[in-house]
Amino acid sequence: MPRLADHDKRREEVAEAVWTIIGRVGVEKATLREIAREANCSTGMLSHYFRDKDELVRFAFGLAVDRAMRRIRERAGNKSGLEVLRDVYNPISLITRSPLIVRDVDVLGEAASRADVSVNFSIPTLALDVWRRTEPGTAPPRQRLRALKVLRDAGIRAGVGMAPLLPGLSDKPEQIAEVIKGARDSGASYLWANVLYLRPGTREHFLAHLARDWPEQLPLYQQLYDRRAYLDKADTEPTLKRVAELRREYGVGDRHQGRPAALERPPAAVTAAR
Repeated sequence: MPRLADHDKRREEVAEAVWTIIGRVGVEKATLREIAREANCSTGMLSHYFRDKDELVRFAFGLAVDRAMRRIRERAGNKSGLEVLRDVYNPISLITRSPLIVRDVDVLGEAASRADVSVNFSIPTLALDVWRRTEPGTAPPRQRLRALKVLRDAGIRAGVGMAPLLPGLSDKPEQIAEVIKGARDSGASYLWANVLYLRPGTREHFLAHLARDWPEQLPLYQQLYDRRAYLDKADTEPTLKRVAELRREYGVGDRHQGRPAALERPPAAVTAAR
C-alpha cells in the first residue's frame, strides 16, 4: 500500500508541474522535457507514470476537475453547482447545446453581477440535415438561439461557438452567414469558430459515420486529415477569415469584447475562504 500511495502522490505532483508549464507556454507548446524539469524528474521517470503527453495532460485535467467538484460538493449542501459558484464570486464560462440552461437564468444573472460569466451556445450549423446526422439527440439549433435570446434579454453575456465547422458540409458561405445572422438576431454578445479536428478515438468514430452518411465526402477527409489531427493554417484560414468578415458585416463581436467593467466586490468572508 505505501508504494501505491507514493505512486499516486507522485502522479499528482507531476500533474501540478503540467499546470505550471501550461500556464507558461500553453498546452500545445508544453513538452515532456519541460514538465519533467518542473517536476524535478527525468523524462524516463515520466514514462514510468504516463505513456505519453496526451495521457499526462488528460490526467492533469481530470485531477483539476475532480478537485473542483470536491470543493463544490463540500460547499453545496442543497445548492446546485452554479449556485455555489455564484456565492463564492467565481467566474463562470459554460458551453452547451441545451436550451434548458434558461432554467438557471436567475442564478446566472446574479452570478454575472459578481464575476465574469459567459454562456457559449454550440451552433455549428442551422442546416437541419447536417444537424440531424452530426448531433443526434441534441436540441435543434434554432431552439438554442431562442435560449440565447432569453439569456441576453436578462443581461447575461452569451454568444455562439460555431464549432466544429465541417469541411464541405457546414462551411459554405451561405451556411456560415445563416448562423451569424441568427446569432445577431438573438442578440449574441460574440461569436467564434473553429474547424473540425480529429484526434484518435474521435477520428475513427467520425470517419465511420461520414462513410455511412456522406460517402462522397470521405476521400476529402482522408486527404485533409491524413496522419494528422489538426489542419494547417493554410487549410483553415479561408474559412475562419470568412467567419470574421461576416461577423463584422452583421455587427457581431468576438469573444474578447464586451467584458464587464464593474462587478460587486466579494464580502470579506468569501475572500478569506478562498
